[in-house]
Amino acid sequence: MLSYVFRIIIAYHLYILTLIKYTQTRMKKLLLSTLLFCFASACLAQTNLISYDDLSYLLHNNINKADTFFAAKGYTLTKKDEKKNLRKYDLKIAGGTYVSTNVRVDGRRMYVEMETNELGQYNMIYNSISQYVNKESTTPDVQTFVVKDLGTIYIMVNDAVPYNPTRREYTIRLVSDKGITAYN
Repeated sequence: MLSYVFRIIIAYHLYILTLIKYTQTRMKKLLLSTLLFCFASACLAQTNLISYDDLSYLLHNNINKADTFFAAKGYTLTKKDEKKNLRKYDLKIAGGTYVSTNVRVDGRRMYVEMETNELGQYNMIYNSISQYVNKESTTPDVQTFVVKDLGTIYIMVNDAVPYNPTRREYTIRLVSDKGITAYN
């Protein structure tokens, strides 16, 4: 009888240990899944800055889709003029930087102009178009890039007002090719 009780106690302890091990495994999986989700959300999430692919999307779609696109990126619509087919979107970035984007439709062609003091935006445009550049020229005031499937990008760099040695003002203008028209 005593050995039977010991067997039950040992079986119960083994059951508890197995349950604890199973729970630990489940907790490890849950913890790893949570960490992976947080890492993906924080590090690999969509950036607010505009790239080559974003510009291509804007040029190939109508101006009403630009509203949805910029809202998803975190921009706010500050000016909407239906008569002139003009929209202005602003993005305030921590640290006092900004990106101001004007989108204008002339017929079926779209023009995009960005004014920013965010170096990251300049780098994003420059790096994302680098593999698609057909022709490049530089003058003291303007960098010009003829980009495949987009058009011509003009980048002007000026000193910030008031002068700040760590900040520059960037004006980025995109004139789409004649063959690129917005779909309805």
